[in-house]
Amino acid sequence: MANPIQLSVVIITFNEERNIGRCLDAVKKIADDIVVVDSFSTDKTESICLEKGARFIQHKFEGHIEQKNWAITQAKFSHLLSLDADEAPDEKLIASILEVKTDFNHDGYEMNRLTNYCGKWIRHCGWYPDTKLRLWNATKGKWGGINPHDVFEMDSSAKIAHLEGDLLHYSFYSIEQHYKQVDYFTSISAKAMFEMGRKSSPLKLIIKPFAKFLKDYFIKMGILDGYYGFVISRISAKATYLKYKKLLTLQRSSS
Repeated sequence: MANPIQLSVVIITFNEERNIGRCLDAVKKIADDIVVVDSFSTDKTESICLEKGARFIQHKFEGHIEQKNWAITQAKFSHLLSLDADEAPDEKLIASILEVKTDFNHDGYEMNRLTNYCGKWIRHCGWYPDTKLRLWNATKGKWGGINPHDVFEMDSSAKIAHLEGDLLHYSFYSIEQHYKQVDYFTSISAKAMFEMGRKSSPLKLIIKPFAKFLKDYFIKMGILDGYYGFVISRISAKATYLKYKKLLTLQRSSS
């Protein structure tokens, strides 16, 4: 049997003292190298990372995609598992990754992500299985997408497989926290859309949010997630509205 491949776990952070310890503890079983790239946190993120043995590097944040692409250059090994600080593999996913390390016969591996929202695991609303490509040979692709929604884009010839187990995502501890992120992320999204030449209109401000709510709550069965399913669907609709409203404002200010 071939020797197991060596795996770097790469995590980007900013003020993640609430989450980073759980993430680092979870990956110790699978990592041969753990590097945290931090955008100058002001909380206890650094001390927690150093206490748990991670390499801690600070780098100016210029965008989610840009930060993640820079972060992977700091890894010791070309085989990478990329995580956010609020994520952690469950035991089944850890077992799957350990198995893959003995026979890394694909270029990349996808996994399902299960999100915890205010203490409840969300299995609908379009939030699950929320498949993510997070384990790969870094020589076969790079981070792309539209900020703040980064996606690792592999070469067209890459072979990709799916792993058993869930990547646990501890997203929001309060509804207020969700609203704050929506305001922040929609500003980034609107700017990225504007730079790509995307257009908004008063009609889209009505149709897009309504369609988003119907899709998440009824078609994606958010109704089965109870109260929080309704809250998530409502906030997602508001996020759609804000994104197109901010895009329209950018259009008008540039004309």
